[in-house]
Amino acid sequence: MATALPPHAGGRIVRAGAPIDKARAAMIMIHGRNAAPENILEIAPVLNRPDFAYLGPAASGGTWYPYSFMNPREQNEPGITSGLSVIESLVADLMARGFESKQIMLLGFSQGACLTSEFAIRHPRRYGGVMALSGGLIGPNGTTWDDVTASLDGTPVFLGCSDLDSHIPASRVLESEAVFRKLGADVTRKLYPGMGHTIIADEIENVQRVMDLVLSA
Repeated sequence: MATALPPHAGGRIVRAGAPIDKARAAMIMIHGRNAAPENILEIAPVLNRPDFAYLGPAASGGTWYPYSFMNPREQNEPGITSGLSVIESLVADLMARGFESKQIMLLGFSQGACLTSEFAIRHPRRYGGVMALSGGLIGPNGTTWDDVTASLDGTPVFLGCSDLDSHIPASRVLESEAVFRKLGADVTRKLYPGMGHTIIADEIENVQRVMDLVLSA
């Protein structure tokens, strides 16, 4: 009997910005639920850093996993593991093309921010930056992430979220901040009063700040 492929395997990758062979840095951008790479890549022109290559993978059916990121993980498999594998393959491909990990940034919004955060702690190294916009680490209430011990080695991490997000509890953003700090990341965390589930200019400015650090390194 044939083994079923992971749900997100072989999905399309949408590219924007500088060509890979000319880019000075790269950003992997993970879209949210019921969305597509084109949606998250809409912010690439706003970021206005033409030396970056942007890569947006597509989730099967537009969704990386079916339920809340705070449901028991087994309810969201194999989606989570498959999504993490997609990011891992993109990072590996970039490094095979000559990018150092500190030239690679990870950015996600909403469900994509949760997947991005989880990837960073499960594959820790010195990234150029980890930008989680309206998201947090994956797991039900009571998750401690004590099994993760390797270092992020000073990776700049930005956590931006509304203080009253209907999908992302502020408490999970704070828990995520604590885990990232424990792993040696350089964390900036902002809870915006009444922002809603969206991306605002101050978050864009924080992403640009880290992008400039990557370009100047």
